[in-house]
Amino acid sequence: MTDPLLTVALAQISPIWLDKKATLKKVEAAIVDAASKDAALVVFGEALLPGYPFWISLTDGAKFDSTIQKELHAHYAQNAIILEHGDLNTVCELASKHKIAIYLGIIERPLDRGGHSLYASLVYINEMGEIKSVHRKLQPTYEERLTWAPGDGNGLLVHPLKAFTLGGLNCWENWMPLPRASLYAQGENLHIAVWPGSDYNTRDITRFIARESRSYVISVSSIMRKEDIPDTTPHADLIMKASPDILGNGGSCISGPNGEWILEPVLNVEEILIVTLDFNTVLQERQNFDPVGHYARPDVTQLHVNRQRQSTIRFDQE
Repeated sequence: MTDPLLTVALAQISPIWLDKKATLKKVEAAIVDAASKDAALVVFGEALLPGYPFWISLTDGAKFDSTIQKELHAHYAQNAIILEHGDLNTVCELASKHKIAIYLGIIERPLDRGGHSLYASLVYINEMGEIKSVHRKLQPTYEERLTWAPGDGNGLLVHPLKAFTLGGLNCWENWMPLPRASLYAQGENLHIAVWPGSDYNTRDITRFIARESRSYVISVSSIMRKEDIPDTTPHADLIMKASPDILGNGGSCISGPNGEWILEPVLNVEEILIVTLDFNTVLQERQNFDPVGHYARPDVTQLHVNRQRQSTIRFDQE
């Protein structure tokens, strides 16, 4: 019988903001820390590597053809992750070495879309160190659209880990009913929701998704403070002048399949939070409600999902 217990780590940490190499080292240290606490899964917040684009709302980000915005965007792109170049190889090696699975929020600069546009992507790396899915955020939210491009359905996948089936979404796409339903229908019973850092986002929806899906829900947010803005960031003085002391207060938390708290939102601390989950609770709560099983009516309503990776070019074989 598969072990029903799964120890998970919520890495509520800050980035070395917009610095890919330094933030990557911090992520690697958190993986090792989580593994030392016997975690089989560690989850990081949305866009942690190399950071969330807080500057947009602080520096008149919607001003067209702004030199300031162009220079900040270029800096962001230079520090984005290019998976095809092996930027996450060391993370994969740590996953394999420590037999720990990883959900990591990155800013991706993918070559299959030309190598210049940016996507908020959620990467799943299994305990063998293999990248099994890269989910590009379907719809960037509000000011995020000034720096992130919309993704596609290619990463709407679930993954086995011990007795559990894991799936994940980025930030406000957790509010999108149909992407959630696509994961439920694939057997998801441990939902990963990653956020840039605020209990404003995590406090209500974490319990809502858990109760709707009768699954465990892990919400992980980053920490971001004014002091985390490096002096080397382009226009750092302008950003600092407009920045509040706290840009992201965390709020990482876990709800059980009954919609009640297992770990209430944790605020304003950098910490690796460790919790052990019991799969049997999922089966208990599915007894009276299963949104894609005995409480579904596929003869009346069904969902169609396009998981093809989108590109602007296709080469026919010669």
